[in-house]
Order: sequence, then C-alpha cells, then structure tokens
Amino acid sequence: MAIFRGTTVETANEYRSGFPDAYGKAAERKISDGDAPCRCCLRHVPEGDEMLVLAHGPFSNLQPYAETGPIFLCAKPCEQSEVSGLPDILTSSEYLLKGYSADERIVYGTGQITPVEQILNYADDILAREDVVFVDLRSARNNCWQARLTAE
Repeated sequence: MAIFRGTTVETANEYRSGFPDAYGKAAERKISDGDAPCRCCLRHVPEGDEMLVLAHGPFSNLQPYAETGPIFLCAKPCEQSEVSGLPDILTSSEYLLKGYSADERIVYGTGQITPVEQILNYADDILAREDVVFVDLRSARNNCWQARLTAE
C-alpha cells in the first residue's frame, strides 16, 4: 500500500529560517484562511495562523523533469507526516499522479488525472512497476505539489 509523505522537516525548517525557495526567493508570509494545506504535516494550516508560501521543487537536482510549483507550509514547526490513507488535505475531486524513476525522471505513461477515491489504487498500480520508485501527487488544476507516495 502506498504511503503519502510530505516534505521533510529539515526542508521545511530551512524555508522557515529564510533559505531561498526553488526560485531563489524567501518564502512569503501570509495568514491562513484554514484551507491552506501544509506540505510537511499534510494538515491544513489552522485559520489565523501564519504560513509560508513558496516555490518548491521536490527533487534532488535541477533537470528537465524536476517540476516546481507553489506550496504552503506551517510557519510554526510541524512534523513530517507519513499517511497510509488519504490525507485530510485532499479536498479536490481529482489529482494528477505521475510515476518517477530512480533518477527522478517521469516514467511516461504513468501520468493520469485520477478521482480522489481512486488515488490509492492507481498509486499502488504505478508503484508495482519495476521502473517506478515514487509517485508525485499534484493538483490537477494548479499543478501544486501535494505529496510523494512510496511503497510501504
């Protein structure tokens, strides 16, 4: 079964301390309306709490398949989440799933807009392939990175 993982606590803390985002900028600080999904703890940033908004590329190196997109993070320290079911932050009806190889390249033929209730089954199908190491879950509408899925 697939496990959802947010960005690491170390990465989130770097952004909190002013480390530049994927575009070389400091994170913007905003106040949450309660609907902003933190990509570290995989929970919504509580309404009224400060949050970070920044460009994030969840890859180890820049390369043609290393996509970048906006994410939210709790401004206060939080813990990286590992979730075996659907995280609470998945409130849209569908998401984009794509499988990646060990060298972080998209495995062609795995990208699919998937209804939320089919995410776990489709992720397990992709992860069963020998050429896929992880699956990235992104917004189907805005391409925002949501989480990384790996096999248990």
